[in-house]
Amino acid sequence: MGEIQRPGALYQQVATAIRDAITAGEFPPGSPLPSETQLIDRYKVSRPTVRNAIAALRSEGLIEVRHGKGSFVRATTAPAVTIERNITRNGSGRFTTHTGTVWDHEQEPAVYRTQTTAITGPLLQLDKGEALFGCDRLLIDPGTGTRLLHRTLIPYATADGTPLADAPDTEPTEIYALLTKAGHELWWSETVRARMPLPDERTALDLPDATPVMHTLRVTHGTDDAPLMLEELRASGDHAQLSYRITIDSPDRAR
Repeated sequence: MGEIQRPGALYQQVATAIRDAITAGEFPPGSPLPSETQLIDRYKVSRPTVRNAIAALRSEGLIEVRHGKGSFVRATTAPAVTIERNITRNGSGRFTTHTGTVWDHEQEPAVYRTQTTAITGPLLQLDKGEALFGCDRLLIDPGTGTRLLHRTLIPYATADGTPLADAPDTEPTEIYALLTKAGHELWWSETVRARMPLPDERTALDLPDATPVMHTLRVTHGTDDAPLMLEELRASGDHAQLSYRITIDSPDRAR
């Protein structure tokens, strides 16, 4: 391919030409791109132009830069971890949310007091500024190194009169059991969206460039469908996928 002769900013022209070469299969997933010097010679442009083109492709998530090795076409592999979002309960009343996968705690759970926001308030059917117990966990899959951020938000009204008032860092499955023992017939609603990570999420989850976060919000409902607790799960959209078991809903429960 010869000198770039397209309209538009020069670095964008180079980025387009490299993108076209990747799409055409000249540089397959996982393969290295030519060096800066080779790209300069190939497209007859300056080094800053090549670097800006590489930066643009990196921000798109099309390539990754490996320190000391160069630029590589990002591989499109299957997610390393499947996170099962099912909830089951055995005959003794014990709840589980996974089948065999054990996530290690990367650090001790962080317990704190917080308030509802414009996002969490409506999910819990509370006004903005209502008091909550919060608990943050950083989890890691020992087999793949995939990280998860898990947050539990418990309204004071839910915790009042239960062990949760003194132990808001209780594991979610144990919270389900406590709420059931208190007389609630539980059900759950969940939403999932993809978004770009905040700086602290990118660091905690050790995310590659241009990698979105899967942000899952699960609300535990009890008597009269009242929201009792909110759980947030944040995971790498590149390394994890979610799995659900879907059953037929009853007409009065359908949303």
